Amino acid sequence: MTQAIMLQGTASDVGKSVLAAGLCRIFYQDGWRTAPFKSQNMALNSGITPDGKEMGRAQIMQAEAAGIVPDVRMNPVLLKPAAGSQAQVVLMGEVASNMDAARYHDFKPRLREQIAGVYQSLAQEYDILVLEGAGSPAEINLRDRDIANMGMAELAGCPVILVADIDRGGVFAAIYGTLALLQDHERWRVKGVIINKFRGDVALLYSGLQQIESLTGVPVLGVMPWLDLDLEEEDGVALQRGSARQSQDRDIDIVVVHLPHIANFTDFNALSAQPDVRVRYVSQPEELAGADLLILPGSKNTLHDLNWLRESAMAHALLQRHRDGVPLLGICGGYQMLGDTLIDEIESGLGRMPGLGLLNTVTRFAPHKTTTQVSAQMAATLPGWLAPLAGMTLQGYEIHMGQTTLAEGAQPALWLQKEGAVADGTVSDDGLVWGTYLHGLFDNDTFTRVLVDSLRARKGLLPLGSAPQYASYKAQQFDRLAQTMRQHIDMAKIYQIMREHQECRE
Repeated sequence: MTQAIMLQGTASDVGKSVLAAGLCRIFYQDGWRTAPFKSQNMALNSGITPDGKEMGRAQIMQAEAAGIVPDVRMNPVLLKPAAGSQAQVVLMGEVASNMDAARYHDFKPRLREQIAGVYQSLAQEYDILVLEGAGSPAEINLRDRDIANMGMAELAGCPVILVADIDRGGVFAAIYGTLALLQDHERWRVKGVIINKFRGDVALLYSGLQQIESLTGVPVLGVMPWLDLDLEEEDGVALQRGSARQSQDRDIDIVVVHLPHIANFTDFNALSAQPDVRVRYVSQPEELAGADLLILPGSKNTLHDLNWLRESAMAHALLQRHRDGVPLLGICGGYQMLGDTLIDEIESGLGRMPGLGLLNTVTRFAPHKTTTQVSAQMAATLPGWLAPLAGMTLQGYEIHMGQTTLAEGAQPALWLQKEGAVADGTVSDDGLVWGTYLHGLFDNDTFTRVLVDSLRARKGLLPLGSAPQYASYKAQQFDRLAQTMRQHIDMAKIYQIMREHQECRE
């Protein structure tokens, strides 16, 4: 029978996703067939499986840590926040509906049986499943219809490890309060606590650890130190924390506009991995100063974010930087905003809106959502600083609801290989503005290195030449995480907890 362990948190953003990835890596290193599972994920960072299904980026990252191909069963329900209190509900990789919180809460009981079936199908194929909760199990107002935390643990019949973030303060109160709010049959499932993100000498915690164990009867399995790892984040909370990489001096400064509904900002992790690149996420017009490349990223609410660009004066600042000769790239929703006109009679209710007018395109939103992995090739000739990228082959994926039409004579930026060559994106005559629907651009090592070297040439800097292997870089991050967890967490106890719980069920 498959063994399983579930990580739940005292709150959101306590580090469950990262620790779950670390467990996946450890079990993979130890020779076990391992898969992640998160029944319900609320996030705007998503990706596409090989069969064209959409799932949360965190579970894709965890699957990579486990050495397996992502499978939509690992995240059967994905909620993508939209305007107001609405969210797009993605069920088994396909859009089911848009719902507000109350309607979705009423809908959840109908998902339980399907989630249980999906979980059991995974359990038949793997030795160990690493489950991740959402938010906190102490959200007692949601307990009666929970499918993400203790409700999922009950469906899976698995033990729970509680994760608490000491960096935000009040860690012992968070642990005690969470356990106190659980019902008896729920509290019984919690077999240990991991304290995460500790900065300092762990000896200072010993008396507190002893007291919290005495008060709750739940052992502390380890204290994880603060780690500056470069792993793909689940959602935009990470951008609110900022990034240590932003403060580093690098030759090339790339600025990503932090839209209110920014989506798939994990596109830029591979850029951050370049040794000479600093990636900054900014929301104030004055922060665009000094950029060598400006990026308008994806958005879950393109027209609302386009309004925000204008209301915040960011649109004016972007246009000014463009007039100053700074290259500007738009990806997905950002590409749509760079065009002449956007027409949305489906989702936002905003109707027709002028874009920034830097690309000769018209985007019309439609109910159908494009989700696919694709191969692509950059156009055979490209103007200006983009010329070195001409003809390069790429791998990536599409996630978008709009269809964009190029004006007559507009030059495609690249060609997608989908039942023949299909034009994607466009580039301005001088090469300073270009857009594409292709996510995952920068995961292509040679493409990214050539692009950065072309930016270096614009500044009179010599190229670095060699292209870091991003897949190897990510593997190093996973291995470093696993090694640190082995040092600071009682993995023997975690194995024992899984084994004993499995024996109880048998």
